[in-house]
Amino acid sequence: MKDFSKLEKTLGIKFKNQDLLIQALTHRSYLNENPSFKKHNERLEFLGDAVLELVVTDYLFQKYQKPEGDLTNLRAALVNSKMLSTVAKELHLGDYLLLSHGEAQDSGRAREFILENAFEALLGAIYLDQGLKKASVFIKKTILSKLQKVLKERLYQDPKSLFQEEAQEKLGITPHYEVLDEWGPDHNKRFRIGVYLETELITEAEGPSKHVAEKEAARKALEIKKW
Repeated sequence: MKDFSKLEKTLGIKFKNQDLLIQALTHRSYLNENPSFKKHNERLEFLGDAVLELVVTDYLFQKYQKPEGDLTNLRAALVNSKMLSTVAKELHLGDYLLLSHGEAQDSGRAREFILENAFEALLGAIYLDQGLKKASVFIKKTILSKLQKVLKERLYQDPKSLFQEEAQEKLGITPHYEVLDEWGPDHNKRFRIGVYLETELITEAEGPSKHVAEKEAARKALEIKKW
């Protein structure tokens, strides 16, 4: 068994019931190979998602006199998949995940998804073990500490809108998107989209819909152009 006391030091939290911490990091697949384990982290993830949304929403509501739409965009930038998996990596949660041998070999988006869910499950475990106040302190330290980065880099803005705004301002060009490839059955389509400035292909990205692929292409284009 992994040494979860080292993780507790990283988190700055000593669990009264360490089983909650272990459950938060137990993926459903682990139970198939370890029948002595009875609980995986999906229920804790459900709870942690609600705790995260409440704490972040309350903080933004109290801090900013902004309209609902602006607050919603700020919250989305703070609690999206990319942000949660990034924070999970910073906490080295991946070193403590309990996974099946097959899942342990996965990388890329599959691992990001597992990390994101584990972080939410961890929040649920902290809430049950320590209460809302301690969970709020932890969320402020790990998530709300990213707020200045979100504001500085305008991560709250839709990447397509931001890329168009920058391209028009700097180059006088409106970007356009083209489907480069699509495949898969109707219920599981994949699209590869290219983003262009006039005839120049800046970059391309894949996604389960044209909209998702376009947003990812725009995000990558912003990085390439250093905008």
